[in-house]
Amino acid sequence: MADTVLDRARLPGVLFRFADVFHKAGEQVYLVGGTLRDLLHKAEYTPGEDDFDFATSAQPGKVQKLFKRTIPTGIQHGTVTVLFSGHSFEVTTFRADGHYSDGRRPDLVSFATSIDEDVRRRDFTINAMALDLKKLVVVDLFGGMEDLRAGLIRAVGDPLERFLEDGLRPLRACRFAGKLGLTIERETFNAIRGALHVFRQVAVERVREELLKIMAVPEPSVALEAMRKSGLLDIVLPELVAGYGIEQNEYHKYDIYYHNLASCDAADSTRPLIRLAALLHDIGKVRARKSALQRNPGADAVFYNHEVIGARMTDRVLRRLRFSNNDRFYIIHLVKHHMFHYTDEWTDGAVRRLMRNVGVELLPDLFALRRADRIGNGKKQGPAQSLKKLSRRIEKIKEAENAITVRDLKVNGRVLMERFSLGPGPLIGDILDYLLEQILDDPEKNEPEELIRLAEAFIALE
Repeated sequence: MADTVLDRARLPGVLFRFADVFHKAGEQVYLVGGTLRDLLHKAEYTPGEDDFDFATSAQPGKVQKLFKRTIPTGIQHGTVTVLFSGHSFEVTTFRADGHYSDGRRPDLVSFATSIDEDVRRRDFTINAMALDLKKLVVVDLFGGMEDLRAGLIRAVGDPLERFLEDGLRPLRACRFAGKLGLTIERETFNAIRGALHVFRQVAVERVREELLKIMAVPEPSVALEAMRKSGLLDIVLPELVAGYGIEQNEYHKYDIYYHNLASCDAADSTRPLIRLAALLHDIGKVRARKSALQRNPGADAVFYNHEVIGARMTDRVLRRLRFSNNDRFYIIHLVKHHMFHYTDEWTDGAVRRLMRNVGVELLPDLFALRRADRIGNGKKQGPAQSLKKLSRRIEKIKEAENAITVRDLKVNGRVLMERFSLGPGPLIGDILDYLLEQILDDPEKNEPEELIRLAEAFIALE
């Protein structure tokens, strides 16, 4: 088979100036990693300025001597980050990994003398290619280019051995399937089940980061389906798998599981947290349906309060995956409020309550989730006119500067304490919440004298 040669014009000139530093020092340097794979996979792919990784014969100490500015990011594994001409390049010395005893990292890393030894330790054939930056010829010992053309993800060597070395590799295989539109080769796919016990040992943080990367691929459903069929999804998101085969009513094309996947696909790929909210937004339906059937065994498929149940379940999922508090609260909030049903009969007060409960700043994201939910339904076409109408009403209310939160009231807790000789405590918050409820229905009451009168009536009832 003829050598694969990459067109020099597809690479920025700075890479060749960078490589010349190694060549003049008598060292080899190759472009490796996902950027090379994607350049070879798609002719239209354009990498970012710093999306380049290199493998070199130079040991870390020499790399640091060759360049003025370096960062020892992973020097124990031979990796140095080089700052060069305004760019940041990750450079790793050729290496051969020893035995993996913990399913995560090699017990011993030894430096190798050739790129051939280095690529043998990599996970998949499509990731085991290297570009000689002098000749522009691709080193491809394991048929990576052939697999790219055939649309396959294949392990380097024995797939079970590769997966037992690093338990995250099975999940990476599924992600690459979704990202690149490839199919996991049969033997490689079948080996995943044999490595599930090692996958269970992978740090939760690594799994979370892979899941977020899956949310950014063109079709997360491809990766998620590979996870389900291989058993990975039962470990990562059993709450999602529980919806598989649970049919919905006649207004839905898909079962609960596939509806969640379709909604996830439909959400914005540049907003991974919204996509994750779309993936989880209906996980509460399974439990809601069970509760309904327990009360009425003959009932049709109904899912009352599934958004509330789903928000609690989402909280547990995100805690288990150790998401940050901010990300967790954000996703839970979207799941909890995704079920509003706007009609022209809504009063302005009802619109203001939605604005207050959701938060004005989060409404665009909630609407994005609702649009994805609508597309994921499988039976509805075109944009939801109700969302357009609701958006227009919200803009009018914002323009009128109506009170939406307690902060918008023209009295505050300090004024109430002075006026009614009250100390700080829950009663002040209760009064403010009551006043806001009155204002949501009638913004003209948001005047100090009227608010004091309403507060006085509330206190008299306490």
